[in-house]
Amino acid sequence: MNPTLNRPVSIFTEGSPNPNSMKFVINFELVPAGLSFDYAAPSDALVTGKESPLAVALFGFDFVQRVFIAGNFITITKNDETDWDEVLFELKFFLKEYFGEQKPVFAQKTMDANSVKLDMDSETVQKIKAVLDQYIRPAVESDGGAISFYSFDEPSGTVKVLLQGSCSGCPSSTLTLKAGIENLLTRLVPEVKLVEAEGV
Repeated sequence: MNPTLNRPVSIFTEGSPNPNSMKFVINFELVPAGLSFDYAAPSDALVTGKESPLAVALFGFDFVQRVFIAGNFITITKNDETDWDEVLFELKFFLKEYFGEQKPVFAQKTMDANSVKLDMDSETVQKIKAVLDQYIRPAVESDGGAISFYSFDEPSGTVKVLLQGSCSGCPSSTLTLKAGIENLLTRLVPEVKLVEAEGV
């Protein structure tokens, strides 16, 4: 996938609720709407269906602990020891050069695999996904993270969601999950009684 097509590259940064995560916003789309890729380790970027030369390159910086790619941004999570002031310019310069040289964000087979998704959801799951997409995802993405549907257990009314990007390991994400997401989903989709985060 070649997102730049000779366009000028501009990048700006935004802080996130997680002090170790920084959102790098690019002036073009990296990932089609609704898709996101979370890499918690360099080996994740080599997994079939998720391969990303960009994520592999970012893990080359010894302070990078997590890479998340969605929409038109990349959220990079650093270790506790490194100060953003020491590495921000270096990362921005690296990304600008990477996109300027039109290097790929993903392996082509990653994009092919993710463009073929079968949708065989129940009516309740469709409603849950619609609420996540319309009301919750934009707010979470503005903080450099992402939320995606994981599962729904009908007997208990429990929805499980995946929190990614800056939301992973963020102290305020549990509060957001209960106070915001659970309230909204239980109100708009009566079948939902409880919302839990998977793998946080």
